[in-house]
Amino acid sequence: MSDVSYNTPTGEYDTQLGDYFALLKPRVMSLVVFTALVGLLAAPVGVHPVIAFASILFVAIGAGASGALNMWWDADIDGVMRRTAKRPIPSGRVPAGEALSLGLALSGLSVMMLALSANLLAAGLLAFTIFFYAVVYSMWLKRSTPQNIVIGGAAGAFPPVIGWVIATGSFSVEAWLMFALIFMWTPPHFWALALFMKSDYDDAKVPMLTVTHGRKSTRFHIIAYTVLLAVLAVATGFTAIGGPLYLAVAVVLNLAFLKGAVDIWRRPEETAIADDYRVEKKFFRLSLWYLFAHFGAILAEAALRPFGMGGW
Repeated sequence: MSDVSYNTPTGEYDTQLGDYFALLKPRVMSLVVFTALVGLLAAPVGVHPVIAFASILFVAIGAGASGALNMWWDADIDGVMRRTAKRPIPSGRVPAGEALSLGLALSGLSVMMLALSANLLAAGLLAFTIFFYAVVYSMWLKRSTPQNIVIGGAAGAFPPVIGWVIATGSFSVEAWLMFALIFMWTPPHFWALALFMKSDYDDAKVPMLTVTHGRKSTRFHIIAYTVLLAVLAVATGFTAIGGPLYLAVAVVLNLAFLKGAVDIWRRPEETAIADDYRVEKKFFRLSLWYLFAHFGAILAEAALRPFGMGGW
């Protein structure tokens, strides 16, 4: 970790259970659980409900372990950034050593138990995902390259593949299409945030694209990735995990997403400053719904198939 100091408790703090839970990044965990569940249920192989529940639980624990390890490593820069200053470690609610211990313990537990409840391939992929997020992204990419969120986005894209492997014991094109949806969605989602939170990354010396290449370049990158994402998302509608419902959702959402990206690209920085980045914030909020709606549509298609209504 770098030498930047962060807040420490001035006296004894009675750590609450909620403080430890906050280390697990529950909002991120909820997205991991949802996309992993969709991957599992969209697979062409049924899974016993008890096995499915246990496996998704262990994936969630693994995601929480990644969050704790990330918060332990990033405690110094979290204390500098307004958006993260109130997290458990920089605010002094949880000692850094306890966060590290919790992250390591939950990592081992989640991988071991997923191997027992599902299969070794799923457990190995979970272990790789934890390593990728905690070591490759958090310890290396985040502080060294403006491509941090591009390459590092792979960590958040693995859960649906893990869900698919839990069910089938193998990889498939459909699983990697779900991976690609999240992977391509991640950069425009975070770059939109960086446009109106640039000072945070400046203060923490994190080489986000807005810091290294400026906002104009970031706006261009957002529209470029959004175009590629839209093509991928709509094309997925014609595959085995797609169908008429998914395709309708994808077309509507991606038209809205493309419009938002174009609006961001065309905006002068002076206009954005004058209205406090209204358009950028609107695009960011839409991006939060974007992924949920696409995976919800994949789930709906899978649920309708037994009745002869899902898919093509």
